[in-house]
Amino acid sequence: MSTYPQTLAKPQQIRSALSAYRVLATVAGFALFVLILEMVMKYAFKQTNVLTQYWSPVHGLIYFAYAVSVANLGLKAAWGPVRIVKNLLAGFVPVVPWVAERRNTVQTEALLSRAYTAGTPGPGSS
Repeated sequence: MSTYPQTLAKPQQIRSALSAYRVLATVAGFALFVLILEMVMKYAFKQTNVLTQYWSPVHGLIYFAYAVSVANLGLKAAWGPVRIVKNLLAGFVPVVPWVAERRNTVQTEALLSRAYTAGTPGPGSS
């Protein structure tokens, strides 16, 4: 009997979703710092430049991509709705996307390790 939950996506799909999530969590974390810098420049120092004019929508698109990657990984790895929402909220606090990414990577790698141990085909298998 396999200990790998049948509600999960295939391990290779989860690994692919994890890779995209890791990249976007890192980018979203940096984008959040740039957004804070942009807001300080715009509202505290009353500066107007390319960064203050265009960064907010760019950051919004980056956060949206991050949110999609969280939902994708969360659904494929069978996270509960509370965990998905917590990870979505992590994108609003500086440094937290990186902390969440590390924790989620470790937990997802452990899940994949259990899946491979349980006899589910590993990467490169058809």
